[in-house]
Amino acid sequence: MSATRSQVAAARRIVVKVGSSSLTAAEGGLDPARLDALVDALAARRTAGSQVVLVSSGAIASGLAPLGISRRPRDLATQQAAASVGQLVLGHAYVSSFARHGLRVGQVLLTSDDVVRRSHYRNAQRTLSRLLALGVVPVVNENDTVATEEIRFGDNDRLAALVAYLVGADALLLLSDIDALYDGNPRRAGAKRIAEVLDHSDVAHVHADDPGSEVGTGGMTTKLASARLASAAGVPVLLAAASDAARALGPADVGTAFATGGGRRLTPRRFWLAYAADTHGKLQLDDGAVKAVVDRRRSLLAAGITSVTGEFEAGDVVELTNLRGEVVARGVVAFDASELPMLMGHSSQDLAPEHRREVVHADDLVPLRH
Repeated sequence: MSATRSQVAAARRIVVKVGSSSLTAAEGGLDPARLDALVDALAARRTAGSQVVLVSSGAIASGLAPLGISRRPRDLATQQAAASVGQLVLGHAYVSSFARHGLRVGQVLLTSDDVVRRSHYRNAQRTLSRLLALGVVPVVNENDTVATEEIRFGDNDRLAALVAYLVGADALLLLSDIDALYDGNPRRAGAKRIAEVLDHSDVAHVHADDPGSEVGTGGMTTKLASARLASAAGVPVLLAAASDAARALGPADVGTAFATGGGRRLTPRRFWLAYAADTHGKLQLDDGAVKAVVDRRRSLLAAGITSVTGEFEAGDVVELTNLRGEVVARGVVAFDASELPMLMGHSSQDLAPEHRREVVHADDLVPLRH
């Protein structure tokens, strides 16, 4: 068994994400047998000594049948209405199913605002940690009832990766209706299964353009992006079919395993800067500044900035790009966007004393892979 699969199998705290299509019946509505099978596998992992966080899609899909709607609605208002009904249906199903194993569950509904804003991020982290300490299985979902287009995650795959880091998970398991990552559409002849992903270059040739199911929003593209995000942040990932949940949560000998980069895991603040925080603008750097920021992990000074884009205030998170426009880092800017044009390109000694501070301090800056 590979080192990554061993890590997943031995994880003391694991986040499991399941998609809508893995919980619903062909004719629509929740499939009790599928949900019970998933819960049985999760309960077995709990009994074996692991803490489990479940990120579950399915609220909108669960609300369609009670409302007499045959297909996932396209308009936001009807999606929100279906989610309002479906959250209760889905929550009740999980409470009843986990109760068969003597386990309690707690519902945690999030919007992207709860993860990308630093103060909200800490609140969500504390709530999830306390639930786990109390022996509860947190069931996390995007809050589709109130989420607008501006504050949606877009899919629960990204949410799962963020939650995995949020709770300090030892592994992330992505369950769907596809049994692994393939180098092409698995429904077409000739597609080859990829058992292990050791580096991003291993999947550079993969065309993951599957749009997802009729009742869900994610596809293989979002799962691949989620796996990359989590693995880059130090969380090993296993992608498998929901029907293989027992083996995925047991020996972890199914699906596709994504190895971590091998370096130290980012601190919560640096992870937030790198992957969770909303950005409000861009600072373009010359080659010397890029080397200082990325290679030597130095603070960004005004002298190395060549252009400023966007509207932001001191304390906002901005992207730092090279001269080709590639994002090389993210950080908290110390000046308003209106102040920087008159400062950029000037060395510190040429500036007024109140402007001689770093534009982005090294402690508030995270270099990114590119």
